[in-house]
Amino acid sequence: MHIEFTKISAGDGDALADFLTGEEWPYHAGTQDRETIARRHAEGRNDDEEERTFWVLADGERAGLVRLQDLADDTPMFDLRIRKAWRGRGLGTEAVAWLTRHLFTELPDVLRIEGHTRRDNHAMRAVFRRSGYVKEAHYREAWPAPGGTRHDAVAYAILRRDWVSGTVTPPDWDDEPAT
Repeated sequence: MHIEFTKISAGDGDALADFLTGEEWPYHAGTQDRETIARRHAEGRNDDEEERTFWVLADGERAGLVRLQDLADDTPMFDLRIRKAWRGRGLGTEAVAWLTRHLFTELPDVLRIEGHTRRDNHAMRAVFRRSGYVKEAHYREAWPAPGGTRHDAVAYAILRRDWVSGTVTPPDWDDEPAT
């Protein structure tokens, strides 16, 4: 399988709206309608100082989407979506490796990269671990879902120094002061 990452273009508004509204995204909070997606895209919100969006192309097909967010910060975040038909084929791992390399090489002030997912998104959590990201936080009942359900959320991050050295530095979880 040939995988490429191409920056979203000004003329991709309809394709983006089709992509985001064309199927269920079970592990993503909130939904937007076609008009909101198209308006935000026309306003340039997918490619500005704070955000860049890329298609994940698998054998020439738009199989996924990567949004790099908070780019003016030293800790950008990302949103990754892989279409259902393409899940389980390694695209998530490829996309996280690509976006990590892209952010650390293109933005020299980035010190760490952070991503969040729902606790029950076992596939994404495995992608984080395979990609050298470390669990740094667990947010209880922080992720709203349809019908009023709330899920726990987890946050993972990678440090530039760990990426450069190929190591993984776990956080110090035993830092609570003695009472």
